[in-house]
Formats: sequence, structure tokens, C-alpha cells
Amino acid sequence: MSFATRAVGDIVEEALAGRAPSAGDIRSLLAVERGADAELLFASAAELRRRRFGDAVFLYGFIYFSTYCRNDCAFCLYRRGNPQSPRYRKSLDEVVQVATGLAESGVHLIDLTMGEDPLYFASGEFDALVALVQAVKRATGLPVMVSPGVVSAEVLAALRDAGAEWYACYQETHAPGRYAALRTGQGFSERAAARSAAARLGMLVEDGMLLGAGETLDERALTVAAMRDEPVRQVRAMTFVPQRGTPLSQLRPADRIGELVTIATMRLAMPDRLIPASLDVDGIAGLEPRIAAGANVVTSIVPPSLGLAGVSQSELDIDEGLRTAPEVTARLAATGLRVATAGEYAAWVAAARERSAATPAGSAAPVDGGAPTDTATPVGGSSVAGGSASV
Repeated sequence: MSFATRAVGDIVEEALAGRAPSAGDIRSLLAVERGADAELLFASAAELRRRRFGDAVFLYGFIYFSTYCRNDCAFCLYRRGNPQSPRYRKSLDEVVQVATGLAESGVHLIDLTMGEDPLYFASGEFDALVALVQAVKRATGLPVMVSPGVVSAEVLAALRDAGAEWYACYQETHAPGRYAALRTGQGFSERAAARSAAARLGMLVEDGMLLGAGETLDERALTVAAMRDEPVRQVRAMTFVPQRGTPLSQLRPADRIGELVTIATMRLAMPDRLIPASLDVDGIAGLEPRIAAGANVVTSIVPPSLGLAGVSQSELDIDEGLRTAPEVTARLAATGLRVATAGEYAAWVAAARERSAATPAGSAAPVDGGAPTDTATPVGGSSVAGGSASV
């Protein structure tokens, strides 16, 4: 892949004026390292977030309710063949109890995540998962995201009808060769097809990419551009954390600057999308840099002392009570940001579903430009975020 390289200042100036970065511009931005270019990129991304979302940030409660999986992903602690993986399945009552507590703590969404659990996939019966979504929806009244892996359109429709607004299915990379190395034995097109099916069913969709797992700069740029062209409303970038008992356990951990630059690049390329700052890589200490780089959702909020695990960092900051809504709220306030109200998030979800319904099946989600417009009313107030994305 060969692109002409342009100055970062020119790219961000055009993005702030409403011109989306080209594929070549995306690569140029992703090549940024520490220094003046990085600070300019982060500041510009934060400004675009402010224009679209004001000073409001959304919070997602995370419930990893089954760590069993039929797959052997090279990067994942919970891969089928890993004897060192912690295994559990939470019951419906346990999940509802956790979800209720998360709702009371102030999160805006409940993320129900599992591996591709053989309990469901071997039989092809997902009635228990549908019942779980119904129960959580009934108990909390909050939007629900489901992350069950690749499932059929029929199962997706049942989950939607049960109350799930969101479907998350991460490609991790849109470079087919890299995908084959990471998601061993899984069809590249099947995951993309599942996301497209969910979008056609009127669900909001999230895709995500993994950083520092051997990919090249060109592969990163390809993945960001591909996610922009998808019918997705949320895009995630997360640094790979080497996991015990996996083929990539000895891989050198990547510098976190790459994740911050990717978050900022995604904000310039997709100013209207939700972009998470995950607590699952660096815990609460990593929140401020990711928010300062343009993220506007805090994910992987996990309640302590309930035996729940994270994904990349299965234990970090959980039982210390640092991955909780009150802790996140206090940290955001220190940067001049605030937690959105439940009504603000509900309104964003409703508007996003209306826009998705107006998008022809198979088309990319429309991307608003960076400049303020009458249809780009911020979610919250207009204060500019403080903080720094430097690490």
C-alpha cells in the first residue's frame, strides 16, 4: 500500500473544517509518535469530540458472564486450549443482580459478553441467552449490548426483540492474513456478515481492532478505513496485553502511544461515532489519556468482589473498586468532563437508530464532517475537556 504523506497540521486543519481524512491521511496520522504532532492530533480529536458530544461521556457496565469459548484465538486468555484460563458461567439470577447494581451506580448501558460458549453453540439453542437479555432489560430498563460472538441473523433478531439495542463483534483486524493468524480457524467474512446482519435488523453495531499483536502500520490504516466504511456506530481500539498460556504470551507489550494515536485518528475519521476508553488495558490510570485523545465512552466498568473477570486484564483494579462508576465519575470531573444523564444517552441511541434505519442495507454509516452544523448539536454542555493524552 503506497500513499503520499501529508503534514499532520494540514490533515487536522481540514478535519476540523469538515473534510474527512483520506486513506492516505489515516496512515499518516497513525504514524504519529510523541511530540508536537501528537499533541496537535490529540487536541484536534478532543475538539471534534466536544463539537459532537459536548462535555458528556457515556459509561458502560461490563458483565463477562461466561468465559468458556469454543475458539482458539491466538491472543485470548480464554481460548479453548488454554488450561490457565479462569472459567466460570454466571446464572441468570447472578447476572441480573450484577446488572441491577451497575444500573444503580449510574452506567448508561449493560454489556453482556461471553466467549462462544459451547453450551450454546454446540446445540444451536440460544433461548437461555435471549431470556438473559429479557431479564436484564426488565430489571434495569437500560440499553443492552450483546457480545455473543458470531451468531445467525435469526438469533440476532431474537436478541433484538428481547431488548438488545447493540451487537458487538470485533474483527480485530481487517487484514485477512493477520486475521487468520489471530482468529485461528474462523472465517474472516463471517464476522463482517454478522455485523451487517445486525445492522439490517436495526441494531446498533460495534467493531474493534487490536493493536500491538504483530500488525503493520498499513494494516492498522486498512482497519481504521474499513471500520469507517462499515454500518457501525461504535469503534474500539485496544492494545494487546500478552496472556499466559497463549501462543502470543511472549510478545513484547506495545507502547500505549499507538492506542492513543489510533483513538485520535478514529475521532478525526469518524467524528460522530462512539469511541471507547477501555479500562481493560491499564485500569483507571489509563482513563484520562484515552479521554484526552478523543474517546467519549468508558467501557469495562466492573463491580468488585463478585468474581467477574475482565478480558485483557482479568483482575486489574476490579476488586480494589477502581473500575466503578463513582470512581470514573470523579476522574472525569477532574478533567472538566461529566457523566451524561441517562436521558442524554437514551436520546443518542434513539437518534442513532433513526439514522441507521435511513441508511440503505449494506451501506456504510453516514459520517458527519468535523465542522459544527445545525444537526450536530452536542450531547451535553460546551466546556472543553482538560487533561493530556501524553503517556
